[in-house]
Amino acid sequence: MRRPADPAAPNSHVTAGRPIPDPAALLAWYDRHRRELPWRAPAGRRQHPYRVFLSEIMLQQTTVVTVQPYYNAFLARWPDVEALAAARLEEVLSAWAGLGYYARARNLHACARVVTEEHGGVFPDTEAGLLELPGIGPYTAAAIASIAHERRAAPVDGNWERVVARLFAVEEELPKARAMLRALALTLLPDARYGDFAQAMMDLGATVCTPRKPTCILCPWRASCAAQAAGAPERYPRKAAKAARPTRQGIAFLAVRADGAVLVRSRPATGLLGGMSEVPSTPWEEGGTANPAAHAPLKTGWHALNAGVTHVFSHFALELAVWRARVPASTRAPAGHRWVLPGDFDAEAFPTVMRKVLEYID
Repeated sequence: MRRPADPAAPNSHVTAGRPIPDPAALLAWYDRHRRELPWRAPAGRRQHPYRVFLSEIMLQQTTVVTVQPYYNAFLARWPDVEALAAARLEEVLSAWAGLGYYARARNLHACARVVTEEHGGVFPDTEAGLLELPGIGPYTAAAIASIAHERRAAPVDGNWERVVARLFAVEEELPKARAMLRALALTLLPDARYGDFAQAMMDLGATVCTPRKPTCILCPWRASCAAQAAGAPERYPRKAAKAARPTRQGIAFLAVRADGAVLVRSRPATGLLGGMSEVPSTPWEEGGTANPAAHAPLKTGWHALNAGVTHVFSHFALELAVWRARVPASTRAPAGHRWVLPGDFDAEAFPTVMRKVLEYID
């Protein structure tokens, strides 16, 4: 079961004087301490590719705790890839609302359609084949290949990066270090049980080799870890300083009809929050927009509320002021807009930032 490190691999010298990390030790630890997760098959059984696909797309940049109820709801509503492919994109976006990074939902739906229409509902069983699907990148392809198909692959996520960086005391900073960390990760793979090993690495990083205060005494690879031997596990992985996140401003126009309906529209299909439902607003720009009234969807009396909404996206922070107007029940929606009653909000794909705006209806 033991696969020795490649002596030509980057930083392979750091294992000198210490045992080479033994995959059998990690797998034995995993057999005792594996997490029970809704997308994880029982011990000794292989997971279905659709469930791996669904969970891995959801887990990108999102915590396990946040994902679990969404995963269960999606699986109950669309139990297989054919069912997901048959759904309307608007339904998928609505079910995804609140999970963030909405391009994932569009890619999820597009991929399901390709698998259904071009592959007969069967996911490819190799990394190369999976990489040809929309929305499937190297990590997700490796995860599906290893966990669902027992292919020799290394789905290197943040947990893997942290474990590998500490094992080998990699000094190069992320993100530049990613190629090196992947090369080192491949030296750790066993000769079998690739799916279990992939999940063992995820569990080790999530429960033992944590970003802060790792419990090294519980680690099955403690004796092999260069960072632990140096007494500085939290120093790794090293990360380059992040660029300052800019702040953009805008004004949300909250038009409320006499019967309680709110004026909304759909965002363009591509780009930030593509295809999601929104309250009309000015463009989101640093410094705000000149003459914001020119962007109002209705010519009526707008009242600026003494409150606003803040939201942080991956590349910028947003500050939205809220202007509210109350209009007669007979008011018609302008082109590209629609009136939606509060009782129908759950059927709309409102992202979190828009749900914050809708709190100011009353």
